[in-house]
Amino acid sequence: MPIPPEDTDRTLHFAGPATFGRVPRLDQVGTTDIAVVGVPFDAGVSYRPGARFGGNAIREASRLLRPYNPAQDAYPFHYVQVADAGDITANPHNLNEAVDAIEAGAEELLCTGAQLMTLGGDHTIALPVLRAVARKHGPVALLHFDAHLDTWDTYFGAEYTHGTPFRRAVEEGILDTSALSHVGTRGPLYSKEDLDEDTKLGFGIVTSADVMRRGVDEVVQQLKERIGKRPLYISVDIDVLDPAHAPGTGTPEAGGLTSRELLEIVRGLADCHLVSADLVEVAPAYDHADITSVAASHTAYELVTLMSRQIAFLRWVEEQKQAQPA
Repeated sequence: MPIPPEDTDRTLHFAGPATFGRVPRLDQVGTTDIAVVGVPFDAGVSYRPGARFGGNAIREASRLLRPYNPAQDAYPFHYVQVADAGDITANPHNLNEAVDAIEAGAEELLCTGAQLMTLGGDHTIALPVLRAVARKHGPVALLHFDAHLDTWDTYFGAEYTHGTPFRRAVEEGILDTSALSHVGTRGPLYSKEDLDEDTKLGFGIVTSADVMRRGVDEVVQQLKERIGKRPLYISVDIDVLDPAHAPGTGTPEAGGLTSRELLEIVRGLADCHLVSADLVEVAPAYDHADITSVAASHTAYELVTLMSRQIAFLRWVEEQKQAQPA
């Protein structure tokens, strides 16, 4: 049976070391179905630094998460084992070495059978995590929540930055180019060619204005039709939210999603085959009253709930097959 979070009837939400949602540490359980892992790395940013502190800020904000998720009618920490795997150490002075270290750390966890809920860090970390995920599942569908495309080629000659991970991922063949979507994009670009290049890579775009005009349900249906039953990786840059909902981030853009819209879109993906996810770009130095960290912790909670429900269901199906007489 999974070891659930500490019983808050007997302990205090605000006391003791912080793990995500107060779940046990990985060393306390040995193995886990879902590993929540931090990557405190932000050497790939192009504007405001500080996302290296994002993972721990999300953990602190997650202290108030509770065992039952009414929006999905689920007990995510009770269906399967969820554990906090600590942080992957990445060289803050060398982008290439950092990318290699993150990939190795992610692969080590995935090889145990766990799925990943990765807490960044800047968006550079998505590429090495995707490499490890694709090695296990093959090319994956990608749902990318972000104000920005993150499909640029280089910054100052650097191939690995927080604005380039998904171009590299397409070039390396680790994404299923028939099922790629950006959600929440907006704001100025360097040129119209940015959009043309993005289309050539295979991405579809749902802007933040599309979500406002068409509504969450229609957007979710479009995304599900594009994703189908493919293995899905979700990458959430917290700047997909409007700065009113997420001021604590490195490259804020006006006109973003509300936290309610983001949570409802994620919840609507329950039928998709989610295999791992990340949440990045929380920079607590620019936050007010933990607004951004709270939004991030609840988004990660919904993603963990999706994975927990799916793992539990597949395990139940397998048990039913084995229980049937030969």
